[in-house]
Amino acid sequence: MPEKLRIGIIGAGNIVQSAHIPAFMKLENEVELKAVCDLNEERAREVGGKYGIEHVCRNMDELTSLRDVDAVTIGTWNNAHVDAVLSAAKAGKHILCEKPMAMTAAEAEKMADAVEQAGVTFMMGFVSRFRAESQILKELSEQGRFGHIYYAKASLLRRRGTPLGWFTDLSKSGGGPVIDIGVHIIDLTWYLMGKPKPTAVSAAVHHEIGDYKTKGVSRWMALDTDDLVFETEDSAAAFIRFENGATMAVEVSWAINGQEKPINATIYGSRAGANLDPLAVYGEEAGYLADTFPNPGETAPFVEEMRHFVSCVKEGRQPLASVYDGVQVQKMLNGIYQSAEEGREIQL
Repeated sequence: MPEKLRIGIIGAGNIVQSAHIPAFMKLENEVELKAVCDLNEERAREVGGKYGIEHVCRNMDELTSLRDVDAVTIGTWNNAHVDAVLSAAKAGKHILCEKPMAMTAAEAEKMADAVEQAGVTFMMGFVSRFRAESQILKELSEQGRFGHIYYAKASLLRRRGTPLGWFTDLSKSGGGPVIDIGVHIIDLTWYLMGKPKPTAVSAAVHHEIGDYKTKGVSRWMALDTDDLVFETEDSAAAFIRFENGATMAVEVSWAINGQEKPINATIYGSRAGANLDPLAVYGEEAGYLADTFPNPGETAPFVEEMRHFVSCVKEGRQPLASVYDGVQVQKMLNGIYQSAEEGREIQL
């Protein structure tokens, strides 16, 4: 492998331009942006020119066939993740796939099979695992500070934060806030719990607010907003059961008439509990109840995510967010939608 990992970019939209590329640029001594493709060829040319990327490709298969590309980062619409991963795996390229892994659990399992057969490194873009607060709580958990984590709460509520563009088109996204931002907090909370195997989901999704016209609020804009449709839920609640007896309560929204809440995970263990934001540990000292507040310091999660991916590829290590993790989280996401649609608890 060359000294610098040579990266191909599949999909040059918002997340790639605002997060992936800037993070890789911070690692310029370790990586080289080598190729880019996008459904919008003009956009691919613009990105290629801006960052001095050698190859501007017409499609993902052309990009993955390049011999001077070692790995790809995938930032397409959700519905193209499966094709991008299959193309990259077949060509022997290492893969970083933006969340969610796929549209369905069946797609995720197909992707996992292809990755395993190809023997390439695959990492899910679960960037919240790379927050400083997350790393502290995970370290404490692995030290046994919390004991058995038997219950957790995962929440991320936007009062008015529905994005515009492909996000609300079911054919491209596969769902609304559950699959878009719920994936972050469900994965992170599950990760802090020790990743027990999910066994059942009971959930409800709500379509009560819809495409609001509220004044004085900003909205995340996809780069393509010329063909707007609005087909997705605006909030959801779920209860997830795990094989080890633990449970997780979930609440997530793009739009809800209540207090806005940033991403937060709360875990309850037999020895102590903890909260992500604000970061706090609730336990005992010398037999007395005691609260501690670790100082997480400053980190750049996307930079740390990309740094981890690069080091895993170069050293042949299993990434922190594996293909197995992607499949399990996808099962939980799709279980929420299935449970809500059928009005019953779903066995995973």
